[in-house]
Amino acid sequence: MLQGMILLWLTAMVPESKPPTCDLLTQRCRSPTAAQMSLLISSFVLISIGAGGVRPCSLAFGADQLDQRDNPKNDRVLESFFGWYYASAAISVLIALTGIVYIQDHLGYRVGFGVSAILMLLSVLVFFIASPLYLKLNPSKSLLTGFLQVMVVAYKNRNLTFPLPDSTGSYHHRRDSNIAAPTHKLRFLNKACIIKNPGQDIASDGSASNPWSLCAVEQVEELKALIKVLPLWSTGIIMSINLSQNSFPVLQASSMDRHLTTKFQIPAGSYGMFNIISLALWVILYDRAILPMASKLKGKPVRFSVKLRMGIGLFLTCLAMAVSAVVENARRRKAIREGFLNNPHTVLNMSALWLVPQFCLNGLAEAFTAIGQTEFFYSELPKSMSSIAAALFGLGLAVANLLASVVVSIIDDITSRGGKEGWVSSNINKGRIDSYYWVLTILSVINLLYYFVCAWAYGPCSDQPTKVSRARNGLRKEELANLGTKEMKGKA
Repeated sequence: MLQGMILLWLTAMVPESKPPTCDLLTQRCRSPTAAQMSLLISSFVLISIGAGGVRPCSLAFGADQLDQRDNPKNDRVLESFFGWYYASAAISVLIALTGIVYIQDHLGYRVGFGVSAILMLLSVLVFFIASPLYLKLNPSKSLLTGFLQVMVVAYKNRNLTFPLPDSTGSYHHRRDSNIAAPTHKLRFLNKACIIKNPGQDIASDGSASNPWSLCAVEQVEELKALIKVLPLWSTGIIMSINLSQNSFPVLQASSMDRHLTTKFQIPAGSYGMFNIISLALWVILYDRAILPMASKLKGKPVRFSVKLRMGIGLFLTCLAMAVSAVVENARRRKAIREGFLNNPHTVLNMSALWLVPQFCLNGLAEAFTAIGQTEFFYSELPKSMSSIAAALFGLGLAVANLLASVVVSIIDDITSRGGKEGWVSSNINKGRIDSYYWVLTILSVINLLYYFVCAWAYGPCSDQPTKVSRARNGLRKEELANLGTKEMKGKA
């Protein structure tokens, strides 16, 4: 990221790195050269690669410093950490949208990009200076390679018969593990760790002679854990699509009265800050006021489960889209009533503050679901998959941004057939953005029902006392023996 920020700064500092200014008389502008475009795109690529590495890993790395799964208060510690992590991230975005943008507008991009590059340099220096103080987990082999090996070996062994429940030594597991056998869910994957010939399959150090012919129980359970959380992961995509609706609120705000005082008005593109403010405020109130007060009143520690928080967030995003539709319908009717059907740029006598509730609801929805999902993934997946757990929500955002464009294109194509004005027209007074919001509301309600089904099918989480160890870590030796005894009694 630092290299990308330096390159971006150079595009503003070095005159040869950008095309000359436009001719004011002829209104002609020169296009950038291939080298100039390459420099700009290279900076964006480096920043994107850096962000893709830093964001999920920094979250998992920070959680690793605090995670003690034997501590009865561990769930509360992680919940607080994830909340404050997102609150700090939201505050940093708010500073970027206000302070950094203000510097760029008043002092130019040379100073604005320079400040960003210097801040990035300071963060790198602080990271390396404090590095000896961190708890660092030793890296293992690639998880993705391990997942592929499990699928390949399971397919190779598809014709094998399963060992008897009370048999020992039938499944390959690591020497330092007390897991003797895999769980019964997604049972077809268990064939990847069946030992066919101990002399040939197992090396002298206890590892598999050929990892593409025999996998460890731990590998199988890691893949199962990932597959198991994917349905619940998918429920966050619709909410992320709702959060990605940035262009339409800007058009709405541009056609509304944005003045707070006679001399000051909020820029149309800055209303998204209410989303960030509501997210940060909720995290602070929830962690420092609501939970302590509830615990004091009840006389014991109180916390909302991750499933409950995710469900509340998905409900709030339904509510946010419904409010968006109602406000846009009122704005559009007022524009038509005042004769501005063909003039979307006219500012109506309607306060843009009517847009604030939908942003606040979206901020609260993100606070509940985003933080809840991240904590859910980190707690439910094995510790070796911490980075993947932290990256899953970001992956959902990326998928949602792509699907949002697809949804807009489909709706525009369907509603503009026969020469009619499409719902997502550039003229928002002629279009029906309110109807588009109602479609998103319906999709959000369906998604909420889908979430209820997925949450029920998943079963209890690790933060619930009914969760047994075998559901995430495989069957332990003593559990396997008990299971075999019970099945033999049943047969008798």
